[in-house]
Amino acid sequence: MPVALTDSENATAPGGLLVGRRRLLVLAGALACGGTPSAPPAPAGPPPVQPPLDEAQRRAFEPLLDELQQRTFDFFWQTANPANGLVPDRYPSASPASIAAVGFALTAYPIGVEHGWIARAQARDRVLATLRFFSEAPQGPQSEGVTGYKGFFYHFLDMERGLRARRCELSTVDTALLLAGMLFCHDWFDGPDDDEARIRQLVEAIYARTDWTWAQPRPPLIALGWTPEDGFIRLDWRGYDEGMIVYLLALGAPVHAVDASAWPAWCATYNRSWGPYLGYEHLGFAPLFGHQYSHVWTDFRGIADPYMHARGIDYFENSRRATYSQQAYAIANPGSWKGYDGRVWGLTACDGPFDGFRDYRDSMRRFRGYAARGTALTRTVDDGTIAPTAMVSSLPFAPEIVLPSLQEMLQRHGERIYSRFGLLDAFNPSFEHQVKFAYGRLAPGFGWVDNDYLGIDQGPIVAMISNYRDGLVWNVMRNNAYLVRGLRRAGFSGGWLEAS
Repeated sequence: MPVALTDSENATAPGGLLVGRRRLLVLAGALACGGTPSAPPAPAGPPPVQPPLDEAQRRAFEPLLDELQQRTFDFFWQTANPANGLVPDRYPSASPASIAAVGFALTAYPIGVEHGWIARAQARDRVLATLRFFSEAPQGPQSEGVTGYKGFFYHFLDMERGLRARRCELSTVDTALLLAGMLFCHDWFDGPDDDEARIRQLVEAIYARTDWTWAQPRPPLIALGWTPEDGFIRLDWRGYDEGMIVYLLALGAPVHAVDASAWPAWCATYNRSWGPYLGYEHLGFAPLFGHQYSHVWTDFRGIADPYMHARGIDYFENSRRATYSQQAYAIANPGSWKGYDGRVWGLTACDGPFDGFRDYRDSMRRFRGYAARGTALTRTVDDGTIAPTAMVSSLPFAPEIVLPSLQEMLQRHGERIYSRFGLLDAFNPSFEHQVKFAYGRLAPGFGWVDNDYLGIDQGPIVAMISNYRDGLVWNVMRNNAYLVRGLRRAGFSGGWLEAS
Protein backbone atom coordinates (compact mmCIF):
# COMPACT_ATOMS: atom_id res chain seq x y z
CA MET A 1 0.00 0.00 0.00
CA PRO A 2 1.41 3.43 -0.86
CA VAL A 3 2.31 5.64 2.08
CA ALA A 4 0.22 8.82 1.98
CA LEU A 5 2.27 11.90 2.78
CA THR A 6 1.10 15.19 4.20
CA ASP A 7 3.14 17.12 1.66
CA SER A 8 1.70 20.07 -0.22
CA GLU A 9 1.85 18.03 -3.41
CA ASN A 10 0.15 15.01 -1.81
CA ALA A 11 2.88 12.79 -3.18
CA THR A 12 3.14 9.07 -2.63
CA ALA A 13 6.02 6.68 -2.26
CA PRO A 14 6.27 3.00 -3.23
CA GLY A 15 5.01 0.69 -0.52
CA GLY A 16 7.61 -1.00 1.61
CA LEU A 17 10.40 1.24 0.39
CA LEU A 18 12.93 2.38 2.96
CA VAL A 19 13.40 5.73 1.30
CA GLY A 20 15.01 8.83 2.75
CA ARG A 21 14.08 7.55 6.18
CA ARG A 22 14.11 10.91 7.89
CA ARG A 23 12.52 12.86 5.04
CA LEU A 24 9.53 10.56 4.61
CA LEU A 25 8.96 10.48 8.34
CA VAL A 26 8.92 14.27 8.43
CA LEU A 27 6.47 14.50 5.56
CA ALA A 28 4.23 11.87 7.12
CA GLY A 29 4.61 13.33 10.60
CA ALA A 30 1.20 14.87 11.05
CA LEU A 31 -0.51 11.75 9.74
CA ALA A 32 1.51 9.54 12.10
CA CYS A 33 0.43 11.70 15.01
CA GLY A 34 -3.23 11.40 14.17
CA GLY A 35 -3.14 15.12 13.41
CA THR A 36 -0.74 17.91 14.22
CA PRO A 37 -0.85 18.88 17.91
CA SER A 38 -1.56 22.51 18.67
CA ALA A 39 1.50 24.67 19.20
CA PRO A 40 1.93 26.20 22.63
CA PRO A 41 1.07 29.87 22.97
CA ALA A 42 3.80 32.37 22.20
CA PRO A 43 5.38 33.85 25.32
CA ALA A 44 4.46 37.43 26.22
CA GLY A 45 7.08 40.05 25.44
CA PRO A 46 10.37 39.59 23.56
CA PRO A 47 11.95 36.10 23.56
CA PRO A 48 14.63 35.54 26.17
CA VAL A 49 18.20 35.19 24.95
CA GLN A 50 20.83 34.01 27.38
CA PRO A 51 24.09 35.96 27.65
CA PRO A 52 27.10 34.29 26.05
CA LEU A 53 29.37 32.14 28.16
CA ASP A 54 32.49 33.84 29.47
CA GLU A 55 35.90 32.25 29.15
CA ALA A 56 35.82 30.70 32.62
CA GLN A 57 32.47 29.08 31.91
CA ARG A 58 33.68 27.74 28.59
CA ARG A 59 36.74 26.20 30.22
CA ALA A 60 34.62 24.58 32.90
CA PHE A 61 32.75 22.58 30.24
CA GLU A 62 35.89 21.39 28.45
CA PRO A 63 36.37 18.12 30.39
CA LEU A 64 32.76 17.15 29.72
CA LEU A 65 33.13 17.86 26.00
CA ASP A 66 36.47 16.01 25.87
CA GLU A 67 34.94 12.83 27.21
CA LEU A 68 31.70 12.99 25.25
CA GLN A 69 33.45 13.72 21.97
CA GLN A 70 36.00 10.93 22.43
CA ARG A 71 33.38 8.35 23.42
CA THR A 72 31.27 9.31 20.40
CA PHE A 73 34.32 9.19 18.11
CA ASP A 74 34.99 5.67 19.38
CA PHE A 75 31.61 4.61 18.00
CA PHE A 76 32.92 5.12 14.47
CA TRP A 77 36.44 3.90 15.08
CA GLN A 78 35.42 0.69 16.83
CA THR A 79 32.23 -0.35 15.02
CA ALA A 80 33.33 0.26 11.41
CA ASN A 81 34.43 -2.68 9.28
CA PRO A 82 38.15 -1.88 8.84
CA ALA A 83 38.30 -3.84 5.59
CA ASN A 84 35.85 -1.59 3.73
CA GLY A 85 35.15 1.32 6.07
CA LEU A 86 31.42 0.62 6.32
CA VAL A 87 29.71 1.81 9.50
CA PRO A 88 26.58 0.21 10.95
CA ASP A 89 23.36 2.17 10.88
CA ARG A 90 22.89 1.29 14.54
CA TYR A 91 24.82 -0.54 17.28
CA PRO A 92 24.74 -2.89 19.17
CA SER A 93 21.56 -4.13 17.45
CA ALA A 94 22.38 -5.93 14.22
CA SER A 95 21.98 -3.68 11.18
CA PRO A 96 23.33 -2.99 7.71
CA ALA A 97 25.70 -0.15 7.01
CA SER A 98 24.45 3.39 6.47
CA ILE A 99 26.32 5.35 3.81
CA ALA A 100 25.47 8.60 5.62
CA ALA A 101 27.08 7.18 8.76
CA VAL A 102 30.19 6.48 6.66
CA GLY A 103 30.24 10.16 5.67
CA PHE A 104 30.14 11.15 9.32
CA ALA A 105 32.87 8.60 10.10
CA LEU A 106 35.14 10.06 7.43
CA THR A 107 34.60 13.44 9.06
CA ALA A 108 35.37 12.03 12.51
CA TYR A 109 38.71 10.39 11.67
CA PRO A 110 40.72 13.61 11.16
CA ILE A 111 39.09 15.00 14.31
CA GLY A 112 40.44 11.96 16.14
CA VAL A 113 43.91 12.68 14.81
CA GLU A 114 43.73 16.33 15.87
CA HIS A 115 42.89 15.21 19.42
CA GLY A 116 45.54 12.47 19.54
CA TRP A 117 43.03 9.62 19.85
CA ILE A 118 44.46 7.90 16.77
CA ALA A 119 47.58 8.44 14.68
CA ARG A 120 47.47 10.13 11.30
CA ALA A 121 48.65 6.90 9.68
CA GLN A 122 45.76 5.00 11.27
CA ALA A 123 43.23 7.49 9.98
CA ARG A 124 44.86 7.51 6.55
CA ASP A 125 44.66 3.73 6.29
CA ARG A 126 41.00 3.65 7.33
CA VAL A 127 40.06 6.44 4.91
CA LEU A 128 41.93 4.75 2.06
CA ALA A 129 40.16 1.45 2.72
CA THR A 130 36.83 3.26 2.65
CA LEU A 131 37.54 5.15 -0.54
CA ARG A 132 38.90 2.11 -2.34
CA PHE A 133 35.75 0.21 -1.48
CA PHE A 134 33.42 2.90 -2.83
CA SER A 135 35.61 3.42 -5.88
CA GLU A 136 35.66 -0.26 -6.83
CA ALA A 137 32.22 -1.40 -5.62
CA PRO A 138 29.93 -2.59 -8.42
CA GLN A 139 27.47 -0.12 -9.92
CA GLY A 140 24.59 -0.88 -12.23
CA PRO A 141 20.82 -0.79 -12.82
CA GLN A 142 20.12 -4.29 -11.52
CA SER A 143 18.28 -4.77 -8.24
CA GLU A 144 20.83 -7.07 -6.60
CA GLY A 145 24.58 -7.51 -6.44
CA VAL A 146 25.42 -3.81 -6.70
CA THR A 147 26.36 -0.96 -4.37
CA GLY A 148 25.02 1.91 -6.44
CA TYR A 149 24.19 3.32 -9.85
CA LYS A 150 25.09 6.47 -11.79
CA GLY A 151 27.63 7.38 -9.13
CA PHE A 152 25.05 7.35 -6.33
CA PHE A 153 24.94 4.72 -3.59
CA TYR A 154 22.20 2.77 -1.90
CA HIS A 155 21.08 4.04 1.48
CA PHE A 156 21.86 0.76 3.27
CA LEU A 157 24.59 -1.72 2.40
CA ASP A 158 25.51 -5.13 3.71
CA MET A 159 28.29 -4.61 6.26
CA GLU A 160 30.56 -7.30 4.84
CA ARG A 161 29.97 -7.38 1.08
CA GLY A 162 28.81 -3.78 0.71
CA LEU A 163 25.87 -4.63 -1.53
CA ARG A 164 22.36 -3.19 -1.50
CA ALA A 165 20.42 -4.17 1.61
CA ARG A 166 16.73 -4.15 2.56
CA ARG A 167 15.41 -3.24 -0.92
CA CYS A 168 16.35 0.35 -0.07
CA GLU A 169 16.58 3.33 -2.38
CA LEU A 170 19.47 4.89 -4.22
CA SER A 171 19.59 7.95 -1.98
CA THR A 172 20.61 11.41 -3.14
CA VAL A 173 20.86 12.91 0.35
CA ASP A 174 22.71 9.99 1.90
CA THR A 175 25.11 10.01 -1.04
CA ALA A 176 25.61 13.75 -0.47
CA LEU A 177 26.40 13.19 3.22
CA LEU A 178 28.88 10.48 2.23
CA LEU A 179 30.50 12.77 -0.35
CA ALA A 180 30.71 15.63 2.15
CA GLY A 181 32.76 13.43 4.45
CA MET A 182 34.95 12.41 1.53
CA LEU A 183 35.51 16.04 0.51
CA PHE A 184 36.55 16.91 4.07
CA CYS A 185 39.17 14.15 3.91
CA HIS A 186 40.20 15.39 0.44
CA ASP A 187 41.27 18.73 1.89
CA TRP A 188 42.44 17.63 5.34
CA PHE A 189 44.82 14.95 4.02
CA ASP A 190 47.01 17.46 2.23
CA GLY A 191 50.36 15.72 2.57
CA PRO A 192 52.69 15.01 -0.38
CA ASP A 193 53.10 11.27 0.25
CA ASP A 194 51.56 8.74 -2.10
CA ASP A 195 48.78 7.60 0.24
CA GLU A 196 47.45 11.08 0.88
CA ALA A 197 47.71 11.94 -2.79
CA ARG A 198 45.75 8.77 -3.51
CA ILE A 199 43.03 9.88 -1.07
CA ARG A 200 42.61 13.10 -3.02
CA GLN A 201 42.55 11.27 -6.35
CA LEU A 202 39.93 8.78 -5.22
CA VAL A 203 37.65 11.45 -3.76
CA GLU A 204 37.80 13.47 -6.97
CA ALA A 205 37.01 10.41 -9.09
CA ILE A 206 34.08 9.28 -6.91
CA TYR A 207 32.61 12.79 -6.82
CA ALA A 208 33.09 13.36 -10.55
CA ARG A 209 31.14 10.27 -11.58
CA THR A 210 28.04 11.23 -9.52
CA ASP A 211 25.50 12.10 -12.20
CA TRP A 212 23.40 14.80 -10.55
CA THR A 213 21.63 15.67 -13.80
CA TRP A 214 20.38 12.08 -14.12
CA ALA A 215 18.73 12.51 -10.69
CA GLN A 216 16.55 15.32 -12.08
CA PRO A 217 13.49 13.66 -13.58
CA ARG A 218 11.62 16.92 -12.90
CA PRO A 219 14.31 19.57 -13.46
CA PRO A 220 15.60 21.77 -12.06
CA LEU A 221 14.75 19.94 -8.80
CA ILE A 222 16.61 16.83 -7.62
CA ALA A 223 14.69 13.69 -6.68
CA LEU A 224 14.97 12.04 -3.29
CA GLY A 225 16.07 8.80 -4.87
CA TRP A 226 15.54 5.93 -7.27
CA THR A 227 14.97 2.19 -7.19
CA PRO A 228 15.36 -0.37 -9.98
CA GLU A 229 11.88 -1.67 -9.17
CA ASP A 230 9.95 1.62 -9.38
CA GLY A 231 12.21 4.24 -10.92
CA PHE A 232 12.47 7.71 -9.44
CA ILE A 233 10.73 8.50 -6.19
CA ARG A 234 7.87 10.93 -6.76
CA LEU A 235 9.29 13.47 -4.33
CA ASP A 236 11.92 16.12 -4.95
CA TRP A 237 14.11 18.09 -2.60
CA ARG A 238 12.14 21.33 -2.31
CA GLY A 239 12.01 23.65 0.67
CA TYR A 240 14.22 24.18 3.69
CA ASP A 241 15.60 21.01 5.29
CA GLU A 242 18.73 18.83 5.28
CA GLY A 243 18.65 18.77 1.47
CA MET A 244 20.72 21.96 1.30
CA ILE A 245 23.86 19.82 1.13
CA VAL A 246 22.43 17.94 -1.85
CA TYR A 247 22.07 21.10 -3.92
CA LEU A 248 25.35 22.65 -2.81
CA LEU A 249 27.30 19.56 -3.90
CA ALA A 250 25.24 19.18 -7.08
CA LEU A 251 25.90 22.82 -7.99
CA GLY A 252 29.60 22.56 -7.19
CA ALA A 253 30.26 19.23 -8.90
CA PRO A 254 33.20 19.08 -11.34
CA VAL A 255 31.14 16.97 -13.77
CA HIS A 256 27.35 16.56 -14.14
CA ALA A 257 26.65 19.76 -12.16
CA VAL A 258 23.03 20.91 -12.13
CA ASP A 259 21.88 24.23 -13.57
CA ALA A 260 22.00 27.26 -11.28
CA SER A 261 18.20 27.49 -11.49
CA ALA A 262 18.04 24.52 -9.10
CA TRP A 263 18.67 26.69 -6.03
CA PRO A 264 15.85 29.21 -6.61
CA ALA A 265 13.54 26.26 -7.29
CA TRP A 266 14.62 24.69 -4.01
CA CYS A 267 13.92 27.97 -2.17
CA ALA A 268 10.57 28.60 -3.87
CA THR A 269 8.49 27.25 -0.97
CA TYR A 270 10.45 28.93 1.83
CA ASN A 271 7.72 31.47 2.58
CA ARG A 272 5.42 28.68 3.73
CA SER A 273 7.82 27.92 6.57
CA TRP A 274 8.96 31.42 7.53
CA GLY A 275 7.41 33.15 10.50
CA PRO A 276 7.51 33.72 14.27
CA TYR A 277 7.36 30.59 16.38
CA LEU A 278 7.40 30.89 20.15
CA GLY A 279 8.80 34.36 19.69
CA TYR A 280 11.65 33.45 17.33
CA GLU A 281 11.12 34.44 13.72
CA HIS A 282 12.90 32.04 11.41
CA LEU A 283 12.65 29.54 8.58
CA GLY A 284 11.16 26.51 10.24
CA PHE A 285 11.74 22.79 9.97
CA ALA A 286 10.40 20.67 12.80
CA PRO A 287 13.23 18.18 13.58
CA LEU A 288 16.52 19.81 14.54
CA PHE A 289 18.60 17.59 12.25
CA GLY A 290 17.37 19.71 9.32
CA HIS A 291 19.01 22.73 10.95
CA GLN A 292 22.25 20.82 11.59
CA TYR A 293 23.30 18.42 8.84
CA SER A 294 24.38 20.87 6.15
CA HIS A 295 26.06 23.00 8.84
CA VAL A 296 28.40 20.15 9.74
CA TRP A 297 30.48 20.94 6.65
CA THR A 298 29.38 24.47 5.75
CA ASP A 299 30.19 27.59 7.75
CA PHE A 300 27.10 29.68 7.08
CA ARG A 301 28.17 32.48 9.43
CA GLY A 302 28.16 35.80 7.61
CA ILE A 303 27.22 34.43 4.19
CA ALA A 304 23.72 34.34 2.73
CA ASP A 305 21.78 33.51 -0.39
CA PRO A 306 19.30 36.04 -1.84
CA TYR A 307 16.43 34.78 0.33
CA MET A 308 18.32 35.14 3.58
CA HIS A 309 19.82 38.47 2.51
CA ALA A 310 16.28 39.73 2.11
CA ARG A 311 15.39 38.47 5.60
CA GLY A 312 18.45 40.12 7.12
CA ILE A 313 19.96 36.96 8.65
CA ASP A 314 22.06 33.97 7.60
CA TYR A 315 21.37 30.25 7.94
CA PHE A 316 23.53 30.04 11.06
CA GLU A 317 21.36 32.61 12.82
CA ASN A 318 18.31 30.77 11.53
CA SER A 319 19.50 27.57 13.20
CA ARG A 320 20.24 29.48 16.39
CA ARG A 321 16.66 30.70 16.50
CA ALA A 322 15.33 27.22 15.77
CA THR A 323 17.39 25.89 18.68
CA TYR A 324 15.99 28.51 21.02
CA SER A 325 12.44 27.82 19.87
CA GLN A 326 12.87 24.13 20.68
CA GLN A 327 13.97 24.95 24.18
CA ALA A 328 10.99 27.32 24.52
CA TYR A 329 8.68 24.51 23.39
CA ALA A 330 10.09 22.21 26.06
CA ILE A 331 9.52 24.87 28.70
CA ALA A 332 5.91 25.33 27.56
CA ASN A 333 5.48 21.54 27.31
CA PRO A 334 1.95 21.54 25.82
CA GLY A 335 1.74 17.76 26.02
CA SER A 336 2.55 17.74 29.76
CA TRP A 337 5.22 15.13 29.15
CA LYS A 338 7.48 14.04 31.99
CA GLY A 339 11.01 15.40 32.11
CA TYR A 340 10.51 18.42 29.85
CA ASP A 341 11.97 21.75 30.90
CA GLY A 342 14.60 24.28 29.90
CA ARG A 343 17.46 21.90 30.72
CA VAL A 344 16.22 18.59 29.27
CA TRP A 345 14.96 18.97 25.72
CA GLY A 346 15.60 18.06 22.10
CA LEU A 347 13.37 16.78 19.30
CA THR A 348 14.64 15.25 16.08
CA ALA A 349 14.42 12.00 14.14
CA CYS A 350 15.29 9.18 16.53
CA ASP A 351 14.24 5.87 18.00
CA GLY A 352 11.10 5.71 20.11
CA PRO A 353 9.44 3.26 22.45
CA PHE A 354 6.41 1.93 20.63
CA ASP A 355 4.27 2.48 17.55
CA GLY A 356 0.68 2.75 18.72
CA PHE A 357 -1.67 4.24 21.28
CA ARG A 358 -1.26 3.94 25.02
CA ASP A 359 -2.76 5.71 28.01
CA TYR A 360 -0.91 8.67 29.45
CA ARG A 361 -2.42 10.85 32.17
CA ASP A 362 -5.92 9.54 31.53
CA SER A 363 -5.91 10.09 27.78
CA MET A 364 -4.90 7.94 24.83
CA ARG A 365 -1.71 9.24 23.25
CA ARG A 366 0.00 8.19 20.04
CA PHE A 367 3.55 6.97 20.59
CA ARG A 368 5.97 6.04 17.83
CA GLY A 369 9.02 3.93 17.16
CA TYR A 370 11.60 5.48 14.87
CA ALA A 371 10.09 8.81 13.80
CA ALA A 372 10.99 12.38 12.93
CA ARG A 373 9.94 14.33 16.00
CA GLY A 374 10.13 18.09 16.09
CA THR A 375 8.34 21.38 16.44
CA ALA A 376 7.99 24.36 14.12
CA LEU A 377 5.49 26.86 12.78
CA THR A 378 3.92 24.37 10.35
CA ARG A 379 4.16 21.08 12.22
CA THR A 380 4.73 19.54 15.65
CA VAL A 381 5.38 15.84 16.18
CA ASP A 382 5.99 14.97 19.82
CA ASP A 383 5.36 11.89 21.94
CA GLY A 384 7.59 12.73 24.89
CA THR A 385 10.72 11.16 23.38
CA ILE A 386 13.90 13.18 23.86
CA ALA A 387 16.94 12.74 21.60
CA PRO A 388 20.22 14.03 23.10
CA THR A 389 21.73 14.53 19.65
CA ALA A 390 19.10 17.17 18.88
CA MET A 391 20.44 19.36 21.65
CA VAL A 392 24.16 18.55 21.54
CA SER A 393 24.45 18.93 17.75
CA SER A 394 23.10 22.48 18.11
CA LEU A 395 26.11 23.40 20.25
CA PRO A 396 27.72 25.88 17.84
CA PHE A 397 24.45 27.79 17.44
CA ALA A 398 23.63 28.34 21.10
CA PRO A 399 26.33 27.09 23.50
CA GLU A 400 24.92 29.25 26.29
CA ILE A 401 21.81 27.04 26.48
CA VAL A 402 23.19 23.75 25.13
CA LEU A 403 26.10 23.28 27.53
CA PRO A 404 24.14 23.83 30.77
CA SER A 405 21.41 21.59 29.35
CA LEU A 406 23.90 18.84 28.50
CA GLN A 407 25.36 19.02 31.99
CA GLU A 408 21.91 18.85 33.59
CA MET A 409 20.78 15.99 31.36
CA LEU A 410 23.80 13.94 32.39
CA GLN A 411 23.40 14.79 36.06
CA ARG A 412 19.78 13.66 36.02
CA HIS A 413 19.92 10.71 33.66
CA GLY A 414 23.55 9.91 32.91
CA GLU A 415 23.43 6.55 34.68
CA ARG A 416 20.83 5.35 32.15
CA ILE A 417 21.58 7.25 28.94
CA TYR A 418 25.39 7.66 28.95
CA SER A 419 27.51 4.64 28.20
CA ARG A 420 30.36 3.21 26.17
CA PHE A 421 29.92 5.36 23.05
CA GLY A 422 28.45 8.42 24.72
CA LEU A 423 24.78 9.31 24.69
CA LEU A 424 22.30 6.61 23.74
CA ASP A 425 19.99 7.61 20.95
CA ALA A 426 16.81 8.50 22.84
CA PHE A 427 14.73 8.13 25.99
CA ASN A 428 11.13 8.74 27.02
CA PRO A 429 10.32 9.22 30.73
CA SER A 430 6.60 9.37 29.89
CA PHE A 431 6.38 5.84 28.45
CA GLU A 432 6.05 3.33 31.27
CA HIS A 433 4.10 0.51 29.60
CA GLN A 434 5.57 -2.95 29.38
CA VAL A 435 5.31 -3.87 25.68
CA LYS A 436 7.43 -5.67 23.14
CA PHE A 437 10.05 -3.10 22.18
CA ALA A 438 11.73 -3.04 18.78
CA TYR A 439 14.64 -1.27 20.45
CA GLY A 440 15.35 -0.27 24.01
CA ARG A 441 13.97 -1.29 27.36
CA LEU A 442 11.78 -0.13 30.20
CA ALA A 443 13.76 1.14 33.17
CA PRO A 444 11.56 0.95 36.30
CA GLY A 445 10.96 4.35 37.78
CA PHE A 446 12.42 6.07 34.72
CA GLY A 447 10.55 5.07 31.57
CA TRP A 448 11.77 3.87 28.20
CA VAL A 449 15.41 4.18 27.24
CA ASP A 450 17.12 3.11 24.03
CA ASN A 451 19.77 0.41 23.85
CA ASP A 452 21.29 1.65 20.60
CA TYR A 453 23.50 4.32 19.15
CA LEU A 454 22.64 5.52 15.61
CA GLY A 455 25.48 6.53 13.31
CA ILE A 456 23.59 9.45 11.78
CA ASP A 457 22.97 10.85 15.26
CA GLN A 458 26.47 10.18 16.58
CA GLY A 459 28.17 11.86 13.63
CA PRO A 460 26.84 15.40 14.15
CA ILE A 461 27.81 15.23 17.82
CA VAL A 462 31.48 14.63 17.02
CA ALA A 463 31.63 17.20 14.22
CA MET A 464 29.60 19.95 15.85
CA ILE A 465 31.57 19.77 19.10
CA SER A 466 34.64 20.27 16.92
CA ASN A 467 33.09 23.18 15.04
CA TYR A 468 32.17 24.81 18.33
CA ARG A 469 35.60 24.37 19.88
CA ASP A 470 37.98 25.19 17.05
CA GLY A 471 36.00 25.31 13.79
CA LEU A 472 38.05 22.45 12.34
CA VAL A 473 35.56 21.09 9.82
CA TRP A 474 34.36 24.55 8.81
CA ASN A 475 37.88 25.89 8.38
CA VAL A 476 38.94 22.99 6.18
CA MET A 477 35.79 23.12 4.06
CA ARG A 478 36.08 26.89 3.52
CA ASN A 479 38.97 26.01 1.24
CA ASN A 480 37.20 23.24 -0.63
CA ALA A 481 36.87 24.51 -4.18
CA TYR A 482 33.80 22.39 -4.92
CA LEU A 483 31.77 23.57 -1.92
CA VAL A 484 32.80 27.17 -2.57
CA ARG A 485 31.69 26.83 -6.18
CA GLY A 486 28.36 25.35 -5.09
CA LEU A 487 27.76 28.21 -2.67
CA ARG A 488 28.57 30.84 -5.26
CA ARG A 489 26.39 29.22 -7.93
CA ALA A 490 23.56 29.17 -5.38
CA GLY A 491 23.94 32.92 -5.00
CA PHE A 492 25.67 33.05 -1.62
CA SER A 493 27.83 36.09 -0.94
CA GLY A 494 29.41 38.02 1.90
CA GLY A 495 31.75 37.19 4.74
CA TRP A 496 34.50 34.63 4.29
CA LEU A 497 33.19 33.65 0.86
CA GLU A 498 34.33 37.00 -0.59
CA ALA A 499 37.91 36.30 0.45
CA SER A 500 37.91 32.63 -0.55
